[in-house]
Amino acid sequence: MQSDQDNSRPDNKRPDSNRKLHSGNLILVGMMGSGKTTMGRALAKHLGKVFVDSDEEIIKRTGVTVPHIFDVEGEAGFRLRETAAIRDVVGRDNMVLATGGGAVLEEQNRAMLQQNGIVIYLKASVHDLWQRTRHDRNRPLLQTKDPHAKLNELFRQRDPLYQQVSDIVVQSGKQSAHALMLHLADEIEAFEKNKS
Repeated sequence: MQSDQDNSRPDNKRPDSNRKLHSGNLILVGMMGSGKTTMGRALAKHLGKVFVDSDEEIIKRTGVTVPHIFDVEGEAGFRLRETAAIRDVVGRDNMVLATGGGAVLEEQNRAMLQQNGIVIYLKASVHDLWQRTRHDRNRPLLQTKDPHAKLNELFRQRDPLYQQVSDIVVQSGKQSAHALMLHLADEIEAFEKNKS
């Protein structure tokens, strides 16, 4: 039988519920184009929290764009920088954190996210993701001959990981950003009541 102290271990299946709920943090995960940044800003403003974007943190630290990091260091180099940025920001309180689409690929990132806030998966269909990202040149992984097929592949790989880490799953498709934000605020309140 495990003792209560084991809850702080990153490999533990049960995240530290005290930190998770008492940090006041909301952590958004999901595919590129699912609306994490837009929703994160709206949610932070609505709830009086600070908004943090992990990609923006990386840009601040390096002074260069995400595509530039991919060009110079490859995806592996970017993922190392992403993990370091997440490690630094998850210790803060009362924030809404929008993570990069691939943040869940690293097991240590998944553990840090689960332990340090309520994790919300903004789920969107591949069709919607394609519509939102097809003209965006700042998506290094989509700079291929067939970006739609790449989105499909990424979705199949990442969807189970988003499901694994999330406390709340919300479809980010049809309704307006404001309506989705209000719905999300209700879901968060219900989750917190259920856990308290």
